[in-house]
Amino acid sequence: MKYKKILVCDDDQGILEMLELLLEDDGYEVVLEPNSVNALKTIEREAPDLILLDIWMPMISGDQILRSLRDNHKTSSTPVLMYSASTDGKSIAESCGADSYISKPFDLTVLLDKIEELLQA
Repeated sequence: MKYKKILVCDDDQGILEMLELLLEDDGYEVVLEPNSVNALKTIEREAPDLILLDIWMPMISGDQILRSLRDNHKTSSTPVLMYSASTDGKSIAESCGADSYISKPFDLTVLLDKIEELLQA
């Protein structure tokens, strides 16, 4: 068992459930945060080993959340994998300091490989 904690922040309940099943099945502890407004508090409280962050969410977007994480000494080095269905998602993710990016819909094997890679780093 890996016992690494991964926090997933996405406003899409279907994606949260799918990622929770996939990641728990792969041996990770999973924390779900469907509300971007609560994301920063949840991240600080849970101190995850890795964050999966959707770029496009209502209220506060993923790039705004990531900029705040990078500005906070407690969370500035937490690896963040961003994802989006947007064509400019990759450039947005890079511009706000994401450690990795994957486009939606994602290949689950590629996603697990990227997660593994970020947690090894």
